[in-house]
Amino acid sequence: MERQITTMGGNPITLIGPEIKVGDTAPDFTVLDNSLDPKTLADFGKKIKLISVAPSLDTGVCDTQNRKFNELAANLSDNVVVLTITVDLPFAQKRWCGAAGIDRVITLSDHRDVSFGKNYGVLIKEVRLLNRAVFILDENNVVRYIEIVKEVSHEPDYDKAMEALGKL
Repeated sequence: MERQITTMGGNPITLIGPEIKVGDTAPDFTVLDNSLDPKTLADFGKKIKLISVAPSLDTGVCDTQNRKFNELAANLSDNVVVLTITVDLPFAQKRWCGAAGIDRVITLSDHRDVSFGKNYGVLIKEVRLLNRAVFILDENNVVRYIEIVKEVSHEPDYDKAMEALGKL
């Protein structure tokens, strides 16, 4: 399935994958952690999951987005895990986390087979990056909040995401 609902630099882009909706059971995925170990949705157990999706940590907006979620994560309960998923190589993610002092967000790489991007409908066909988005899943992996950012160069709405998270 392909959709054109977002832009990059003002130009329409095509997202590959299904349109996930609030109330859906979250699809599984396989990504790599910074040690190249595969991770799936099940690896995060019964925790509430805030999934921050970005094209690349090496861009200004993505850097800002992930620093902000790292800062916000400091005030979250132990029952919440914040995941950042990009197509950056795990080595680059690890280097970026060290340089940025990121210690509360788990970075995960979708570079190998873009499983997350395809399953969550955020894979950008034209450039094989992920569209900026936020998904919040409850402890049973039911989708409770979605923001697909309409222009890739814009930040997500942190306040709305945290408000949605607070309702869980």
